[in-house]
Order: sequence, then structure tokens, then C-alpha cells
Amino acid sequence: MTSTPTSLRADAEHQASRLPALLARAEHLAGAVLLGAHGRRRAGLGDDFWQYRPAQMGDSRRMIDHRRSAMGDQEFVREREWQIAQSVMLWIDQGASMRFSSDDTLPQKADRARLLGLALAILLIRGGERVGLTGTTLPPRRGNPQILRLAELFCEDDAADYSPPEHRAMIPHARAVFISDFMGDLEAVKLALTKAADRGVRGVLCHVLDPSEEAFPFSGRTIFESVGGTLSHETLKANDLRDRYLARLAARKAELQRLCTLTGWQYGLHHTEGSAQSALLWLYGALDARAGVAPPARSEATV
Repeated sequence: MTSTPTSLRADAEHQASRLPALLARAEHLAGAVLLGAHGRRRAGLGDDFWQYRPAQMGDSRRMIDHRRSAMGDQEFVREREWQIAQSVMLWIDQGASMRFSSDDTLPQKADRARLLGLALAILLIRGGERVGLTGTTLPPRRGNPQILRLAELFCEDDAADYSPPEHRAMIPHARAVFISDFMGDLEAVKLALTKAADRGVRGVLCHVLDPSEEAFPFSGRTIFESVGGTLSHETLKANDLRDRYLARLAARKAELQRLCTLTGWQYGLHHTEGSAQSALLWLYGALDARAGVAPPARSEATV
């Protein structure tokens, strides 16, 4: 369908109306977490004290800490903790399947994913890291303009039912975060994680589900339709499908965990009725940004 100027303007105004609310909620959520600069747990350039060590041949006299050295017969050097900006790339699923909510009191999966992604970006940028998107749309950068640009891009919707993870332009040895319901083709997820691992990229996979997708509370005559309208299935006995559905969902989660284990990523499961703040804290911790090394993959963390 060809867009008219009127429809384009209406769509633009709709997108713009969502931006301030998303920014305000993300700022509020990020504001509940106090974080300092990101050290790398080793000596190097930085402002924070790391450790004292005995002076060695080749050390400059200016490096000697005279107060510490005056406590004994040996001279000591005061070392600072190495601080360096880390590039973190985000992929937030914007497919139609994410625009599902089983109850008006619950956020859509897309809303929760956008909120978590933007709040995480705010925390990382305030901590001195560079944040951007996977692919070539928005390379990692610092600063408030980057936060605004991320919010604008997060507010865009994809017409397709399921969006595959973007794996292009992965920066070697960077960090990455994928947030999705992962209801689409798992081969696309496998390809993205494999490509990332090949470039030394480690990260976090956050699996977002609506509570009804875990419980399958359907019975009798039911019509199941994808949010995008491309798939439809009618049954007279929905309760007969419950066990098969739950088995397939469990197999999907197990496969995602297996892929994370193989590639050194972290896997976490988040339900939209859960606390956004708890999920944000888990995401930040799972990145292990302070250590600067990939954490061991976990089998499953419900956040």
C-alpha cells in the first residue's frame, strides 16, 4: 500500500508521541541504579586507586608514593585502575510478535524490551561506555544525543511477525545484548551468536515472555492468530494442545540456553509481569562490564 502524506504525518506524530514517555520511563528506571566508572580490575590509565606495588627497575621517580614508602625501608609505586570505554551493541526485537499482551494491566513485550534496552543504554553511557545498535544503523557512541537517537529507533515497529537478530558489523571483542521473545526461526539466532563468537563478541540474551505464553490458559474453541496477521489456527479443543505447546516452548528455551553456553553468552528469562528494575540489574550484571571479560554462561536466570 502506498503511503499518503496524511498517513505519513499521522504515523510520524504517533511515533513522536511515544518518544517522551519512553525516555521518561527509562530515565526513571536508570535513576534507581547508582553506578560508578567502569574499571577493568587491572593496573593502567585511570583516576581510581588500584594497588601499591614494590618499585621496580625502570619506574620513574615520579611514580614513587613517598607516604607509603616512608612506612618502611622499601619504595612503593601507587598504581591506578585501568579504565577504558567498552563498546556495547543492542538488538531490540521490533517484530509484530513483540506487540502482544494478554492483559491490559501488563505491558506489551515490545514496551518492556524497549524500556530495558534504553535504560541499560543510559546506565552504560553514564558509566563512560559507548552504546549503539547491531548492524550499521547506529554505531556505538557516547553522550545524550546517542540516547535520544536510540530512543527514536527503538520506537520504530517492524511489520514482519518475527524479526531476526542483526549480526552485521559486529565490533571485535565488544559486548552485545539481544532482547526478544525469540518466537521466530532459531537458525537466525544461531547464526547471529555464531558470527558474534567468531569476532570475540560476548553478551547477554534476554528472553521476554508474556505470562500467558508460559501458562497457555486456553480451552475450548480458540482461534490463534499472529499479531501481524500472517498466521492463523483454529481449534475446538485448545486444551488438547497445551502439553505439546509447553513441550515445544521448553525445547526452545533449552536450545537458546545451549547456544548461549556454546558461545559464552548469558541467558536470562524475563516475564512482563515481573519487575523491570530487577531485569535491568540482572542485565547490567550479566554484561560483567567491570571485569571486562566474558562471564560464564548460566543455564537459566529468571529475572
